[in-house]
Order: sequence, then C-alpha cells, then structure tokens
Amino acid sequence: MQNRIDAVVRQVRNRGGVVRSQTLVRAGIDKHDIEAAIRAGVLVRERRVWVATPDADTMLRFAARAGVILSCVTQAKRLGLWVLEASTVHVACGAHAGMVAVPGGVLHRFAPLVPRNPNALVDAVENVLQAVALCQPYEAALAIWDSAMNKGLIDIKKLERLPFRGQARALVTAVVPFHDSGLETFIYPRLSWLNVPIHAQSWLYGHRVDFLIGERLVLQIDGGHHVGAQRAADLAHDAELMLRGYFVIRVGYDDVINHWPEVQERILAAIAQGLHLAA
Repeated sequence: MQNRIDAVVRQVRNRGGVVRSQTLVRAGIDKHDIEAAIRAGVLVRERRVWVATPDADTMLRFAARAGVILSCVTQAKRLGLWVLEASTVHVACGAHAGMVAVPGGVLHRFAPLVPRNPNALVDAVENVLQAVALCQPYEAALAIWDSAMNKGLIDIKKLERLPFRGQARALVTAVVPFHDSGLETFIYPRLSWLNVPIHAQSWLYGHRVDFLIGERLVLQIDGGHHVGAQRAADLAHDAELMLRGYFVIRVGYDDVINHWPEVQERILAAIAQGLHLAA
C-alpha cells in the first residue's frame, strides 16, 4: 500500500502539487489509493474535486479551494512581471460562473480571450493582460504589459490579433518591449507632450541610459537593484557623461511614484536652460 501511496504523491508533485482527482484517475491511479493518501496525511483535499500535497504552492491551493483561477496582478507578479502593487489577491472566473466567494480578494468576472482549461489554476498571459487592463490605472497596466513584452511572454502581432476590450485596446497601441522596469514605462506618457525628442534605452559611452531627452539631457531611473557595485558603476557613468557635456538627472522609485511633479519641474527647468541641446 505504501508504494501505491508514494506513486499517487509523485503524480501530484509532477503536476505542480495541486491536481484534480479525476486527472489522477484518468492517469491510471486508483481512487482508493487517492483516499488512502489523504488518510495518511500526505495529500489534502481542496474543494472536493482537487487534491494537493501539504507543501504545495499556497496560492494554487487557495485557487483550487475557492474554485477560481489566479489572474490579474497576482498572476502577473507570479510570472515575474513588474507590478506596482499586488498586496491583494486577484483571481478570475467565467462571466457566468455561479456564486464565488473570495474573502479579502478581488474577483474578476469576464469571458477569457484564451479558453481556460478546467485543470488550470493560473490564467493564460493574454487573459492576465486583459484583467490588468480592466482593473488597473493606465500607467500601472501599461507597465505590466511592457514587462510582459520585455520578457518575451507575448509579442505585438499576437496582441493585435486578440479581441481586447476597454482600456486594453489603447494599451495595444502603446506597449513597447524595451522598458526594463515599470518605472521607465511611466516616464514617456508623462513627458510625451513635450516638443522634444525622447529616446528610451539609448547607448552612450559603454552603457545604456534610461532616457535621452533631446541631445544632451539624460534621465536615469533607479530601481531597487541600484545598490552596492551597481550604484557605484551608475555614478561613475554619470560622471563620464557630464564630463562629455551631458546633463544627468537621476531619480528613484519614490520620486517617480510619489513625487512626480517635483521631478517634472527639474526636467522642465533643464530644458528651459537649454541643457537638452548640444553645445
């Protein structure tokens, strides 16, 4: 019996730690062995039709227990995308699903662009992007979309062929693949009204700069990784640029998210003084 229980647990682990009981039965596992594994405490049952190992991903177990699928900013974060804020769990279900309770979470009811496999507990990236567009403010949503393209999870041709709705249609025309962080995504929409060329990820003297405004004004955005050796290298490059006639403005996360008016004033003051122009 122990060998059969071990075989059940291996099957569950091989499927990510959370799986429908019926999937195991179809794979040749006897349902009595599944029940034996549950009685032995090496599997737990979630919402009657799912089983999980006790150490399985807690978010997947939550989704199985609630009868939902992880989506929106929650799944975007799990995919490693840049997300401004994801402290609340966001999940999804079909537009016509029955009563679903997600205490303390956000439930998105919408018809998915990519059909959802009933054995899946996480949404397809296309559905995640649609949920993000329906849920998040424009800049926060665009940052996630840019991040998905930057990581190669989606491409513009696929996006253009999908029947997105609402704000997503505008995001399709704005998304770009070369922003390394969401902070960079926020910049261009905020400065696009300027009658000055703005180039993202320009290569200057051995390093990329986040934004080159005009010909000589450099805007650098520091994320959480700009510490230690990285910080020292960044400052050394700033000095090199300034010695070559560039003017560098370096700002951080808090500046962009919470103090943008002050950052914009610095940029506008620099432009007013002609610091964006070649000598």
